[in-house]
Amino acid sequence: MDDLDGDGWRRLLAAARRRLERTGGTIEGAVGLADPSDAERRVVIGITGSYRPESVKRLTVRLADLDRALNGGLLATLAALDGPVRDRAAERAAEESHRQSLLAAAGTAAGAAEPWFAKWLAAMTADGTLTRLIRRGDAHLVEQATAVLDQLPAGNVPLPVLAESVTGDTKALVAGTPLATLVLRALAIRSGSPAVPSSRAEQRALWESVGVIMDDMASQVLILNVRTRGGNPVSRWLDEAATFGIPFRLTLHQQAEHPVVPAGEEIFVCENPAILRTAAAELGKASAALVCTEGIPSAACHRLLAAAVAAGSRLRWRADFDWTGLRIVSAAITRHGASPWRMSAADYAAGLAEGESTPLTGSRTDSPWEPGLAELMAAEGRAVMEERLIPVLRADLSLDA
Repeated sequence: MDDLDGDGWRRLLAAARRRLERTGGTIEGAVGLADPSDAERRVVIGITGSYRPESVKRLTVRLADLDRALNGGLLATLAALDGPVRDRAAERAAEESHRQSLLAAAGTAAGAAEPWFAKWLAAMTADGTLTRLIRRGDAHLVEQATAVLDQLPAGNVPLPVLAESVTGDTKALVAGTPLATLVLRALAIRSGSPAVPSSRAEQRALWESVGVIMDDMASQVLILNVRTRGGNPVSRWLDEAATFGIPFRLTLHQQAEHPVVPAGEEIFVCENPAILRTAAAELGKASAALVCTEGIPSAACHRLLAAAVAAGSRLRWRADFDWTGLRIVSAAITRHGASPWRMSAADYAAGLAEGESTPLTGSRTDSPWEPGLAELMAAEGRAVMEERLIPVLRADLSLDA
């Protein structure tokens, strides 16, 4: 016979392998070749012992005939050429069984009843993530990710400590690792984000939203005119900055080394730096105490405001009129007992009337302090950023008003 690697055999043996892998290796039925070459025609004549004219458009060969024609048999020949014939049906069944076992195990997690947890599992099933992990031998990462999520929210736990407690490896949750990606995907869904953020700063904020600290020096909060009750170096810096109306960035590390206790009776909280920048430029030291979260509040922000509330300060909190903003304010009310600041349906409508706005994106949420706000936003389908409200917010912050 011709060389089995030659043109006459290549397509025929490939077709035989495909059929055998579909049928679990059973040597039954036949395979066909469309538009055969002259070399393929001669090979088939040799196998079957039947002449096929050059004009033939399709050749058919029974697997049993092909098996008899090959020394050692068809399965052994294919294994010697390109590896053992796979039983793809059995592989699919095993993968499905493994996938169902993973989902069943995940279903016993502490947060399994939460809608975001179910969405996380459904998304990984739908896009093939679970299948890819199983095929790579990394299915254990799903169990580890579930174990990580079971420990959240945490109380300002360093990321390496969390990683070591679950996996025994302090670097298992470093940015870019498969486990970190799985957990961040769940946290993004939990926060209402459409996808895992790509920037390190946004990922840090996502971790900090559940009490996990990537870097206590990178975790910071932007403040203006927040006076303190302490005499340590950091407190003196803040007091002096407030004397001159100078914005200040306070890190989590600074607060850990030198605890800060705000002294003001009332502290305003906004989301966008433009609000604080305007207050500093136009009001200076005549502005009320103001804290800017710059998006999702950081661990540094939460620590400062928790200390303020414990010392008797009242928080007036606002954010953008979008779904993330509503979540931020709702969480602030729950966590710190904050009062909404210019976060009513009337404030939203007034901002909307000022001009064109961007479409609302992400998953809808509620506004428990005023249910009509979320309903109006959903009906309008538009977001209103804080910058639209600068004139009225500036008036609220002015101590001279």
